[in-house]
Amino acid sequence: MIGRIVVAAVWLVFGVLAGQGAALASSPDAPSDKLLAYAARIAGDDARTRIVIDFDQKPDFEVRYIASPDRIVVDLPATAFGFAADTLAPTGLFSDIRFGSMDDASARLVLTAARPARLVTAEAVENEDGKGFRLVLDAELVPQQDFAALVAAQAWTPAAAPPPIDPAAAPVDPAASEFVIAIDAGHGGIDAGATGATSKTAEKDITLAFAKVLHDKLAKQPGIRAVLTRDTDRFLSLSERVVVARQKGAQLLISLHADTLRQGDIRGATVYTISDKASDHMAAQLAERENFSDTLGGVELPAETAEVNDILLDLTRRETQAFSISLAQAVVGSFEGQISLINNPHRHAGFRVLQAPDMPSILLELGFLSNKDDEALLLDPAWREKVADLLVEAVRRYRAPLVANGG
Repeated sequence: MIGRIVVAAVWLVFGVLAGQGAALASSPDAPSDKLLAYAARIAGDDARTRIVIDFDQKPDFEVRYIASPDRIVVDLPATAFGFAADTLAPTGLFSDIRFGSMDDASARLVLTAARPARLVTAEAVENEDGKGFRLVLDAELVPQQDFAALVAAQAWTPAAAPPPIDPAAAPVDPAASEFVIAIDAGHGGIDAGATGATSKTAEKDITLAFAKVLHDKLAKQPGIRAVLTRDTDRFLSLSERVVVARQKGAQLLISLHADTLRQGDIRGATVYTISDKASDHMAAQLAERENFSDTLGGVELPAETAEVNDILLDLTRRETQAFSISLAQAVVGSFEGQISLINNPHRHAGFRVLQAPDMPSILLELGFLSNKDDEALLLDPAWREKVADLLVEAVRRYRAPLVANGG
C-alpha cells in the first residue's frame, strides 16, 4: 500500500510539472521554420513511465511500434532540440532514448523498451498560459503478445524504404573511364555516433567534415568523380547508404568513422573489410556497434533468411573481396610512417554498410575519440588535409593496376 501511495505521489508531482514545464524554460519569441523542443522530463517505474516534451508550437506527430528490439517511434516535423540529452535519460520502461533530426523536414524520438510497452496517452496539449504546447507520452507495461499485436496491426510502411540489394547484379568495371567513388560519412541526424572524451564533439560531425575534404581532393583528380552519401546532418540507414552509392554509379565505397573504446590508450587508424567472421574481438564489437545504427534510428530491419545471407556473403567474396582487400592494403601502405596506425591495421568483420556484392568497400576508422591524442588530431583541419591527401594517393595505387589490366 505504501509503495502505491509513493508512486501515486510521484505521478501527481510529475503531472504538475508537466503542466508548468513551459514556465520553467523561456520560450523563444521569434518564429522559426522548425519546431523548438526547449525542455523535457521523464519519470516513472518499470510498470508505467511518462515523458513530457515542451514545444514552442503544436507538434504534429505519428507513433508506430517496431519489434526486435521492441521500440516505440515518434515521428515529428523538423525540430530543433534545445535540451540536453541527459534530460531524457533512460528511466522506467525504457532502456534507451534517442532523439534528433532525420532530414531537413523531419525528426524522430526512439524509445527502446526494456520490457514491452505501449502508449496509453500520446497527445499535444496547449499550456495553461497559452504559450507553447507539451507532448505528453504515457507508456505502460503490456504482455509481449500485446506488443506483437500492435506491431502487426499498424499500417505504417517506410515511405522511402530502400530497394533490396540485388545479389545477381553485375559487378561494375573497375577500369571504366570515369571512376566513381562514394564517400560515406558515418552516422548522422538522430544517430550521433561516438562522442569526444574531451571536446564532446559528435562523431557524425567529424566524419562529415572529413568527407567533404576528401570529396574535394578526389574531385580534382583526372578521371575520378567523387560523390557523398550525405552532405548534411541527416540520418541514413545502412542499406540506404549502399543504395545511394550504387544509384550514383559508385565503383568504390569508403565509409568513414571515428569510434570510441573502453581502453583510452589505444589509438590510430584502422581499415576494415567485410567478412562473415571477425578478425578479432575488437573488430566484432565495433561491427556490432556500427550495425546498431539502424536500431538507434528507429529503422525496421528487413527479415532475411540464413540462405539469403549466405548468398550475399558468398557473392561479396567472389565478386569484390579481392578488390576490397587490395584497397585496404593500399590505404595501410599509404598511411604507414605518415600517421598513427593501430596494431594490425587491416582487420575485418561483418559490417552491413560493406555488404554490396558489386562494389568494393572499406570502412576506415580515422582514429578513436576515446583517446585524447587521436581526438585532438581528428579536430585538426591540417591533419584532415594530410590524411585526405594520403587517401587520394591510396586510391591512385589501387586504381593503377586495374586501369593497366583493363587495357
